[in-house]
Amino acid sequence: MQGVITKEKKAVSLRQKEIVTDYIQKLDNYVAALKQGTEDRVLEIAEFADMLHIHPTHLSNTVKEVTGRSSCSLFEERLVKVSKEMLLESRASIKEIAIQLTYDPSNFTKFFKHFVGMTPKQFRIQNSDKI
Repeated sequence: MQGVITKEKKAVSLRQKEIVTDYIQKLDNYVAALKQGTEDRVLEIAEFADMLHIHPTHLSNTVKEVTGRSSCSLFEERLVKVSKEMLLESRASIKEIAIQLTYDPSNFTKFFKHFVGMTPKQFRIQNSDKI
């Protein structure tokens, strides 16, 4: 097979697993703080990397190598989950939920619809029986 370049999968080190575990823990704590209303600003990947005392690129590359997903996709997944919880558990308006999650309300609707396939309002109505 001349001309075919294969990329061998490298073994994941214990340190890489530790970095990802620590990142996910910090990410989960941050999203929980957003939900509780005790955090009111957006954290960037660089800030998570600073908390872990590593370079942002190293964090991103390590998360991708260990999980097969980007650090952003893990973050978005958690934001979608907490958004759904807040829409079903809270009587707060969609605008209030968006602001609490550090989104502009129109951007929140676009974000939510992109990942869920319906607007937050549609989701709330469709799932109102689960409250």
